[in-house]
Amino acid sequence: MAEVVPEVLARKWLGFGASIWVQAFAGNTYAFPNYSPTLKKIMQYNQLQLNNLGVAKDLGENVGLIAGLVCDKLPPWVLLSIGAFNGLVGYGVLWLAATARIPPLPYWQMCVALSIGANSSTWFNTAVLLTSMRNFPHSRGTVVGILKGFVGLSGAIFAQLSTAIFPDNPIMVLFLLAMAPTLVSLVAMHCIVPVKPTVGCRDDPKEHEHFVFIIYTCIGLAIYILGATIVDNFVSLRGHFTSKVIAGVILIFLAVPLLIPFRIYVDSLMKLNKRTISTNMGDPANEPLLKVERLRRDVESNSLEDVASPSGGRDAEESLFAVAYGAVRKLKRGPRRGQDFKLKQALVKADFWLLFFSFFCGVGSGVTAINNMGQLGEAQGYSDVSMFISLIGVWNFLGRLGGGALSEFFVRAKGIPRPIWMAIAQALMIIAHLLFASAVPGSLHVGSAILGICYGVQFTVMVPTASELFGLKHFGIIYNFITLGDPLGSCLFSGWLAGSLYDREAERQREWTTERSSSSITLPRRTIWDILISQGQGAQCRGAHCFRLTFFIMAGVCVVGVISSIILSYRIRPVYLTLYEAREASHSKSRDGQARDSQI
Repeated sequence: MAEVVPEVLARKWLGFGASIWVQAFAGNTYAFPNYSPTLKKIMQYNQLQLNNLGVAKDLGENVGLIAGLVCDKLPPWVLLSIGAFNGLVGYGVLWLAATARIPPLPYWQMCVALSIGANSSTWFNTAVLLTSMRNFPHSRGTVVGILKGFVGLSGAIFAQLSTAIFPDNPIMVLFLLAMAPTLVSLVAMHCIVPVKPTVGCRDDPKEHEHFVFIIYTCIGLAIYILGATIVDNFVSLRGHFTSKVIAGVILIFLAVPLLIPFRIYVDSLMKLNKRTISTNMGDPANEPLLKVERLRRDVESNSLEDVASPSGGRDAEESLFAVAYGAVRKLKRGPRRGQDFKLKQALVKADFWLLFFSFFCGVGSGVTAINNMGQLGEAQGYSDVSMFISLIGVWNFLGRLGGGALSEFFVRAKGIPRPIWMAIAQALMIIAHLLFASAVPGSLHVGSAILGICYGVQFTVMVPTASELFGLKHFGIIYNFITLGDPLGSCLFSGWLAGSLYDREAERQREWTTERSSSSITLPRRTIWDILISQGQGAQCRGAHCFRLTFFIMAGVCVVGVISSIILSYRIRPVYLTLYEAREASHSKSRDGQARDSQI
């Protein structure tokens, strides 16, 4: 019977632990609401200019076609190095300009700098996701859920770290965004490598147990950050020392997954010592020649199976998809679902565009709320929106984690297509947008939580769905093309729609206030001071009407997204059902083979 090679497993899990660190600091775009109100005042931007700056951020974050094209030709450490360089240059220039260490930059140069900085996350994501899914091909949903979950939690992590290191100075978040991801990626790149399975080596029997351990750790981290945020905003007992302690505990949580490769190394050393002692004592139970013969027989068997496999033994799950959908016949019209698609082959498939459009509706409407959260909170009377940013970050993390785990469970148990979870999430997102539009007391708290969890589900469902339908060989370019739905939605909904409607409402409010003032009607000093601000900064808007129409439209966009996800789920349902049956048959055959080997 094939054995587990501890060195191989330890390298895989060490790489996964390092990937968690990279992803925890890769979500720099989610920190935008933390510094955008301060940046708006310093640079004297109006809301439309600020929203277009957010569009440049989203464009840089999701335009990863170059990363997708070169990911199969360059090792992960090169991709991580490019990402580190982009983040250091982009956010470093923004910090220098915002703190007046260099002369003020023109608006278009600020957009370019932010786009370059945000583009670092594309290189981080491509390197980490592709390497991890290839190292754990049978747990794609769980792997994507954990890694993409930490991206969603980045905003909350940056908020806590900046509070601890740079209290009462929001613009220093830009310095943290320039330095922290760069340092982390430079250290982690030595560990994030594709690990080829050793011939004759069977899968890790404790893989599920290790993933459960990491998931519980992730949930504990999310609860901890949420508790720290609540204490900070409602109890007001937090000092500078307390902030440092909270940040230190967060870093300890991030280090916990690294215990898995450490444990594997320790266990392997203990087993090696036991074998050495047993050999020296002449234990008759040792049969090295028999083990070598069994290993040789397993190697020959696996080699024959690899040659006979439709995908050349490269990926067992892709072979199952191919067989399940009739790929055993001679193909004449290109690949079928589950086989390796090139981008140009995927672009002519209805499934591809349904997935793209559904993702566009979900993340486009979600990023509109996230980018405008600072101004949305100010419009409803909140001077500090860090609470809502942390809520979105924590629930975004839980949504990504839960979306990956739930979709993986129901795919294996019932053959339920993953996109059905995108439909459910977008249906709940409708409620969040309506809460934002209503502006009733507490609506921002509840709406932020719902938005975060539903926004996170979109990513962890889209990624494994794309890999299952279109294969892993050209996954990098296909994945990065689909993620263009994020900046496209940001440009249409956040940059153009929300910014224009906000400035229109602010201008109406300013004109109304001016008319009331000229009629000798005395208004409260706070209202006049808030609304009548300098012309260079643009007008500020106060009240529920500032974003009401915007979020009504976003709710309608989510309705369209729900319909698209349901249609896609209906189309690919037979494939998932057949895949489930094929997996069960394959696992049953594997268990029977292992039972026969154990009897020998």
